[in-house]
Amino acid sequence: MLSWKPLLILFLLFPSQTPDIHYVPTSSGVADAMLRLAGVTSTDTVYDLGSGDGRIVIAAARKYGARGVGIEIDPKLIAAARKNAESAGVADRVTFRQEDLFKADFSEATVVTLYLSETINRRIRGILQRQLKPGSRIVSHRFTMGDWEPQAQERHEGTTIYLWTIPPR
Repeated sequence: MLSWKPLLILFLLFPSQTPDIHYVPTSSGVADAMLRLAGVTSTDTVYDLGSGDGRIVIAAARKYGARGVGIEIDPKLIAAARKNAESAGVADRVTFRQEDLFKADFSEATVVTLYLSETINRRIRGILQRQLKPGSRIVSHRFTMGDWEPQAQERHEGTTIYLWTIPPR
């Protein structure tokens, strides 16, 4: 008979991470609009928090020549994103990291894209403001950052996209 104590110890040492929200893909049209609103160029490094199947950083690499990093907690979505990047011919320009977005380092990003929730955006706002360099842009599909007023917003496919820029320090 298997004792419960070793299982409890394993659970405590290696707790499983579960997402704070469920994956809902951003449409290709909205992803393109987000990248346009952020003014992405080939000199940018685009981070997508909760990157899912990788479509936003893949589009940034394919359409704009940017580098991309996807941060995702679900290993199955990471595997799918890597396969999608290979199929799109941009695997040399994008990487996908299985990480908790509240513990990740975004300091290399010049653009951060989000499709999370109002609550998570408010929780991550301070982390982004501390880690990102002045001039870095943040684009959110559908959700704001609490009382931080966006510098621009636009409607696309029935949803709103918001843009903020990290101010000089």
